[in-house]
Amino acid sequence: RPIQTDQLSRPVGPYSPGVVFDRLVFVSGQGAVDPATGKMVGPDIESQTEQVLKNVAAILEAAGSSLQHVLRSTVFLKDIGEFARMNAVYGRMFGDHRPARTTVQAAALPSPELRVEIDAIAYIP
Repeated sequence: RPIQTDQLSRPVGPYSPGVVFDRLVFVSGQGAVDPATGKMVGPDIESQTEQVLKNVAAILEAAGSSLQHVLRSTVFLKDIGEFARMNAVYGRMFGDHRPARTTVQAAALPSPELRVEIDAIAYIP
């Protein structure tokens, strides 16, 4: 079943922000758009990573899950040189929970000002 929440901007393409299958939640790649304003948050990797993970968390919560139940994520960076700064925010947002993760530098992301995109797979406890 598709997951929709009023706490996110509407997708710009033909996809769902998240899909539930049994007890698994598949979250589509999220950008750093603040759903309250519909605009991209600050230009720095730290503020964008935080907003991206807030968006992922909103989808998970709408499905009955949370960041603490993420099994795996993929992080797409515009510049791999920002890895350490992204990683610091990622670690703070996940706390002691350490899901499996892949991080890659993408040749391009959907918006020129977007520095990071994150998708996730979680479970519903």
